[in-house]
This record gives sequence, structure tokens and C-alpha cells, in this order.
Amino acid sequence: MKIRSELLRAILESAKETYPYEFIALLTGDKGVIKELIFLPSISSKEIALIHLDMLPIGIRIYGTVHSHPSPCCEPSEEDFYFFTKFGKIHIIVCYPFTMKDWKCFDSRGEEIEIEIEQ
Repeated sequence: MKIRSELLRAILESAKETYPYEFIALLTGDKGVIKELIFLPSISSKEIALIHLDMLPIGIRIYGTVHSHPSPCCEPSEEDFYFFTKFGKIHIIVCYPFTMKDWKCFDSRGEEIEIEIEQ
């Protein structure tokens, strides 16, 4: 699995813009490359971000999710682990201060995985 570098930068910028609140979106793409974000109505605070998955249009292929932590910790919370099991295979967490090194990727079981950044 890969993610486009410009998309990763856009994710980090979105996290900066919503700081100190969390931000959340869905990840989509094709041919094993994450290329776009899908934003659905969500609820966000300093502690949690919830997305209304019931509003997802039918037929869109979702690779997983992305959300921010307003702290310098990219480790998943208990709520994150639960959410990972419900939707998608790739889950990215970006954390403060939201630089290109302040993110981690996890699988549906919450295990940290590596994905390639595609230029």
C-alpha cells in the first residue's frame, strides 16, 4: 500500500487547521495507492472525532481512515482500536506538531504497519 506525498501533506495541514480539535476523514484511491480524502459530516472535540459512516455514498471503495491526535502521541486509543475493526484496512493517525514525521499507520487489528510515500 502507498500514499501520495501531496495527500499526506494535505492531511497534516488539515490537522493543523483543526488543532486543538481532532479531524477525521476516510481514505480512498485505486490500484493500492491512497489518493484522496472523503469528508463526511463529523463531530470533533479535543478528545475525539466521530464520523457519520451511514452517510457514505454506495459504491465508493474505502481503504480506511485518517484522524488526528492533538497531542504528540500517535498511538491508538481504545476507541481507535475499536474503530479500526469496523471500517477499512488502513488507519493513519497524525499527531502534533503535524510534520512529515508525525504520523503512523495501523492495520485493522491495531498493529503498526509501514506504507510507502509515493512522490
